Amino acid sequence: MRFTLHGAHLVDATMDVERGDLVIDGRQIQAVEQSAGEDDRQLIDASDSIILPGFIEVHTHGGGGFNLHTTDVEEICSYQRWIPATGVTSFLIAVVGTPNALPEQQLNTAATAIEQASKNPQVPGAEPVGIHLEGPYISVEKRGAHPPVWLRTPDVEETELIMDLTRGHLQLITIAPELPGAHEMIRSLVEAGVTVSIGHTDADYEQAREALKLGITHATHCFNAMRQLKHRDPGPLAAIVQADQVLGELIGDGIHVHPAMMDMLVRLLGPQRTIVVTDALAGAGIPDATFEFAGQQARVICGAARLSDGTLTGSVLTMDQALRNMLEITHVNLSEVSAMLSYNPARSAHVANRKGLLRTGYDADLVIYNQALELQATICNGQVGYANAIWREKLKLQ
Repeated sequence: MRFTLHGAHLVDATMDVERGDLVIDGRQIQAVEQSAGEDDRQLIDASDSIILPGFIEVHTHGGGGFNLHTTDVEEICSYQRWIPATGVTSFLIAVVGTPNALPEQQLNTAATAIEQASKNPQVPGAEPVGIHLEGPYISVEKRGAHPPVWLRTPDVEETELIMDLTRGHLQLITIAPELPGAHEMIRSLVEAGVTVSIGHTDADYEQAREALKLGITHATHCFNAMRQLKHRDPGPLAAIVQADQVLGELIGDGIHVHPAMMDMLVRLLGPQRTIVVTDALAGAGIPDATFEFAGQQARVICGAARLSDGTLTGSVLTMDQALRNMLEITHVNLSEVSAMLSYNPARSAHVANRKGLLRTGYDADLVIYNQALELQATICNGQVGYANAIWREKLKLQ
């Protein structure tokens, strides 16, 4: 399909063009240009719209009633079809722990889903671009909703097994670097090209500083599930802020992190180093949902996901709402928000050479908002993943 989105407000991490044309040809952006006169292309009037790169989720466990930590490939496929309704065009499949063992079946399922999607690019939906293994090498003190029976001691010999199980699709792994054997495992994973994240950690400031020197370039949900930032005991967050190579996640719901602290983190890291995530669970997008997270019952209470004992577990945030939250809560502009929701996560997921920007030759992954910042349509690799009634008509959908 070849068409031009004409006269739109085009925004990404590198530009803010008040009125421009976006030319889509098949799966790619063919051109980004100032609005011109009529030509022989199929022109779609987008003069009342704001177009940004599609959102990239590097830390999500599911949504729409679907879990990503699963042994059912079709459940991941169902999530792929659902998630564009929230503006997401690419995501990492999050896998957590299993009792007293590596989650081998879940990792195999995730890898199979990724390979299946790459063989069938014509199927509409968000693209799974890799796996995020959140644990099992995390701190028991800062495990959050992860039960102790899921946790394991880092073992460099298990690195090869994990790489075999994920078949080259492991893009991100969360590790508590203070654990015995963690440094050796981090070195091995970095050498293999995996983005290593510090998270679910009780490391102090000095331990974090030493670990970051090993090649860690990512931090899992800053503030949450890590030692607190104190003026005489700064913990890992101060080390993360001081390490220029580290991109830090922020759960953008205003619940996991107080709005004032959300703004403070963005000021400390800068929009160029902040990654907005949802850490969403299967209940995201379903009001008053009761659902399961890796065998544990959870429910939505006052906009937050909690286990039966009241423990905060993931979120029910969606990325289209996260964009509005960041603009309302923090000091950033729309271009900077685009960096945090699209370009920066593309860097950690190793797809920044083709996703995260409105750039010629990049994948045609787009979100279309109206002037009130309400999501109108999502284009995934040049195909319509979601559209409301107005945009279904504009895009000639039945």
